[in-house]
Amino acid sequence: MKASPSFQSMTIEEISKDNVSDLAQLVLYLWPECNYKEEFQNGLKILKSKNETAFIAKNHGIYLGFIQLSLRHEYVEGTSSSPVLYMEGIYVDPSHRKEGIAKKLVEKAQLWGKTNGCTEMASDSFISNKNSIDFHQSVGFEEVSRLVTFKKKI
Repeated sequence: MKASPSFQSMTIEEISKDNVSDLAQLVLYLWPECNYKEEFQNGLKILKSKNETAFIAKNHGIYLGFIQLSLRHEYVEGTSSSPVLYMEGIYVDPSHRKEGIAKKLVEKAQLWGKTNGCTEMASDSFISNKNSIDFHQSVGFEEVSRLVTFKKKI
């Protein structure tokens, strides 16, 4: 494993008009099937929302990762409270993984969730995404179920 650079100057910023374009670019790394214009518009929507936010990790002027969150008031599988803090997505640049950045993003998310009345946090992952499942477990999530969905054209 490579040596971790100093993250003493790392900051976690909440989404703002000043960094919404940077968030949109980071989102494309996690979800490459999306496009920049749509994600920029989604960022603007998040800025106006009381039930959504995002945080971006920045070190020495470089954005390294993000976490996108929502407050879900409907039932979330495996939970017993409402609202539930939901991690919609999390991403850290591959060259900076395993350095604690994602953990710091999750900690910031939890603070935001607590401020908004949440006592539980939830997320999901594809069954085939072992890296995501391992990450979730490493930051304290517990698996509550596995699901396979189906569709059929009629």
